[in-house]
Amino acid sequence: MIRSDILREIAPILRDQLVVCNIGLPSQELHMIDDQPTNFYMLGTMGLASSIGLGLALSQPKTVVVIDGDGSVLTNLGTLPTIANNVADNYILLIVDNGSYGSTGDQPTYAGKKTSLAKVAEACGCENVVECRAEETGEVLQKAIDAKRMTIIVCKCESGNVKVPVITKDPVVIRDRFMQAVAS
Repeated sequence: MIRSDILREIAPILRDQLVVCNIGLPSQELHMIDDQPTNFYMLGTMGLASSIGLGLALSQPKTVVVIDGDGSVLTNLGTLPTIANNVADNYILLIVDNGSYGSTGDQPTYAGKKTSLAKVAEACGCENVVECRAEETGEVLQKAIDAKRMTIIVCKCESGNVKVPVITKDPVVIRDRFMQAVAS
């Protein structure tokens, strides 16, 4: 399975959650698969989805699911100790680890080599870290939502991209409809 297959599988689970999605292709794929006002699509801030999602989780009670990539987490590795030290039990970080910088041309990441993001998260102090295969993502994500406990999920999958259209919604529209979904 590649990232778009995973997003297609988990889209029904995400529909009732606040979602912050990583830049580039992951956001475009989620937008194409199941655009929802509760989805906040990152359009140009690599490495910040996990941080923005944590801030959102800390500021309100609804469950926040962040969809991030291994490349983006590696770009902002300081996010993992920040998450560990600011526990929000309504926060789930789903790292889609395909071992590549998928949005920039599938260049390999160190997570596809020796570096284990699950072990890095644990070493940073994250207490509830689950590594799973792509096929298990839906089940693991649903369990994390039901547990109401901060969870870091590292989903190991194959690298690969599908052709997707760019998101044509104005960023202000994306922001405003998301803010309305948070408030309702």
